[in-house]
Amino acid sequence: MLKVYSALAIAAVAGLLGGTALMVWNQQSNDRFAECRSATVAGGSGAIGGAFTLIDSTGKTVTDKEVLAKPSLVYFGYSFCPDVCPLDNARNVEAVDLLADKGYDVTPVFITIDPARDTPAVVKEFSANLSPKMVGLTGTEDQIKAASKAYKTYFKKQDSSDQYYLMDHSTFTYLMLPGTGFADFFGRDDTAQQMADRTACFIDHS
Repeated sequence: MLKVYSALAIAAVAGLLGGTALMVWNQQSNDRFAECRSATVAGGSGAIGGAFTLIDSTGKTVTDKEVLAKPSLVYFGYSFCPDVCPLDNARNVEAVDLLADKGYDVTPVFITIDPARDTPAVVKEFSANLSPKMVGLTGTEDQIKAASKAYKTYFKKQDSSDQYYLMDHSTFTYLMLPGTGFADFFGRDDTAQQMADRTACFIDHS
């Protein structure tokens, strides 16, 4: 079984940020979202997220401006993941459904880190099995690497000689807001209800 730990994810992101700690446990008085979160990102919210060009489940090339046109929960994973990715994305979908019940329109987004196996057709099946609302994205290796770098995510293929190889990867879900960009992140310990509550707070204050 693939074991992916939040500690590993935090360390990986911190490394990609140049050794800076990911989370700073204080509130900033000039942050209009201060009451919505318990942590801020070192370097500011602009340190995570950015432009990307990927391929959707129909084979069409899309950009971040098209995909993230409304509040979105973005997750990097892969369809062959035996446990973590399905569970995390199912929780994300549950959070989106809880938000929909309160009138908030949020998109769950799945970006593969395994483009060799996750073709548009595979990503489409994976996403559709979780929710008709989910946007599934793949791309070339270079496109995936660029998107991962922008979001400071970590992934590494295990034994590539095995067709059933697994992937080590970070497990954060990112809340992206139109006009704002990155707003917050959620770890594996966050429940669907907690995600829904915090996301609603961000949307209300945006």
